[in-house]
Amino acid sequence: MNSSNQWIEHFNINATHQRIDWNRQPALSPGETAVILRSLQAWQLGETSDGKNLLRAATRYARQINDPGYVLAVALFIKEEQKHGNNLGRYLDAIGQERIKSDWGDTLFRKIRYLNSSMEAWTLAVVVVESTAQVFYQALKDATRCRLLKQICKDILIDEAYHITFQTDRLAILFDNKTPAGKLFRRGFYRLFFFMTSLTVWMAHKKLFKAGGNTFTGFMKKMNYKYKKTIHRVTAASGKLPALPAGAPAGF
Repeated sequence: MNSSNQWIEHFNINATHQRIDWNRQPALSPGETAVILRSLQAWQLGETSDGKNLLRAATRYARQINDPGYVLAVALFIKEEQKHGNNLGRYLDAIGQERIKSDWGDTLFRKIRYLNSSMEAWTLAVVVVESTAQVFYQALKDATRCRLLKQICKDILIDEAYHITFQTDRLAILFDNKTPAGKLFRRGFYRLFFFMTSLTVWMAHKKLFKAGGNTFTGFMKKMNYKYKKTIHRVTAASGKLPALPAGAPAGF
């Protein structure tokens, strides 16, 4: 597993990479707009959280484990997520579409996260949502011929691979500290939460997923693969997750 200082270094280095050519003009066809706009707007909203509740939970948790660097690592993670929201918002501005202020899916996920302020609840929620995000942004990338939007999606996908590793590392630590009975309960609960969330995301964005080449069966197969690479990897082999080699892709 990687230390908080290693993640701080990663996030700082990654912030220097510019993968989007904003001199390129957006080229979204009316047909593409009709299919992807609502999902694009909803996901842009979801990427704009100020992260204050997550930071509060991380600060409390970092004090408990005496790891002040973890707070900065989480702050840099949040900043990277906000970059995604800003880039998607900038794209919406460029194509003359509004940034929405509310969406039922975003509201639901925020309420679920806020029901429990523990680091475990936050980490689990982020692992699951980021796993669905990988499939979402790949579908969005495949659903359009717009080179600018493809670049935005590619940049997010690169970031998200590391985000999942960052959060999976932490979930493994949290899971390892549970009692045998606690671990048994969590194996079932984590799985249920993962796939219920996956179904909710499919229902909210199935038009976009289909436009990106996904059937429902195909989407669920992808999510099952994500589950095995994240949650199941934690619960079946906790304490044995390898560190991410410097400069290596996360492989999710």
